[in-house]
Amino acid sequence: MPETPTTHASAVLIGAKAVLIRGPSGSGKSRLAWNLVTAAAQGLIPFARLVADDRAYLESRSGRLLVRPAQTLAGMIEIHGIGIQRIEYEALAVVGLVVDLGAADAARNPGVGTTNVAIEGVTLPRLAVAPTKAALPLVLAALSIPLVGN
Repeated sequence: MPETPTTHASAVLIGAKAVLIRGPSGSGKSRLAWNLVTAAAQGLIPFARLVADDRAYLESRSGRLLVRPAQTLAGMIEIHGIGIQRIEYEALAVVGLVVDLGAADAARNPGVGTTNVAIEGVTLPRLAVAPTKAALPLVLAALSIPLVGN
């Protein structure tokens, strides 16, 4: 069976669901993934483990969006200034939140239409992060409170 194309994204399993991190090149996808993993090590969130960095496979199955790493990049993450590092990873996770970095539609008080996104036919909560905003505090807030419209 031919492999489906990868998506330019990172993903981190946090608890039972993964955060899928999308954005243009240089927007901080790897940095946010690393920050989430280290946030768990610091006790800010109970559990976080890398699923994919840079390239991810997405698949809709039974009404859920699944994410897994590109095989050649599994367990590897780029840490700016240090280089590519090998860390523990999850081979498969169910996506529970989509974070769009560098989002042109990011707003101080987002409308209901911007707080969800459909990927592969699965509708998921979405957090749009403006290019000038720090992503980690917003993601931690989104994980602790329900997003508007969800």
